[in-house]
Amino acid sequence: MKRVLKIASLLLGIVILLATYPAYRFYTEVRKALNEDPAVYAQDIADLVARTRDGPGKDNAVVFIGSSSIRLWSTLENDMQPLPVIQHGFGGAKLADVAFYAEDLVNPFDPRAVVVFAGTNDLNPGLTKSPEVLLESYQNFVERVRADLPNVSIYFIGITPSPRRWEIWDQAQRTNRLVREWSALDPTLFYIETGPALLGKEGEPDPENYRFDGLHLSARGYSIWTEIIRARLMEDLQAAPAS
Repeated sequence: MKRVLKIASLLLGIVILLATYPAYRFYTEVRKALNEDPAVYAQDIADLVARTRDGPGKDNAVVFIGSSSIRLWSTLENDMQPLPVIQHGFGGAKLADVAFYAEDLVNPFDPRAVVVFAGTNDLNPGLTKSPEVLLESYQNFVERVRADLPNVSIYFIGITPSPRRWEIWDQAQRTNRLVREWSALDPTLFYIETGPALLGKEGEPDPENYRFDGLHLSARGYSIWTEIIRARLMEDLQAAPAS
């Protein structure tokens, strides 16, 4: 009987651990998102680089870099087939963090193209960076990538609407507009709009496209992303030879 109780207690502990781990990870990502020192991500970046370096080689891959929306995209590799991808998302990342680590997460892998999604963690009710500051951070990212990869195509996925941050959607749209207009000046910079497809009939974020937190995409949300982003990449990259 004692053995049965011990096993039951062990199983219960495992269940509790599995249930609380996502909440704990979300909490740690929120803490990092509020920290303006990119050094808080040093271990995350080292782990990403090691995983990619030790994994199967991927020539002419598309690097997806950004915040937890990239990290949590569990079906990314299958969704983008036949395009090979490298998944370099780190939770809580802001645009300045992505720029800071571009030379670690992008340049050494000599990608065929780069897809960026970041900026949502810079836009929080009551604690929001200006669209001009976010544009400057993105420009810094591009500059760092172009130092080693002057001709690589870079795609910016527009900041998405979400139930949790709907009240500052106007600022997100202004940021998107600045990035879109600046990108239009360079033939190798591109902007991908997915926001309207994530809205419901009433013009507000459709809860079905988001997880319980009202911020990260659900499986349905990712399917919308896949349809739009893959089509754009296939159209552009299949038509052009790899450099």
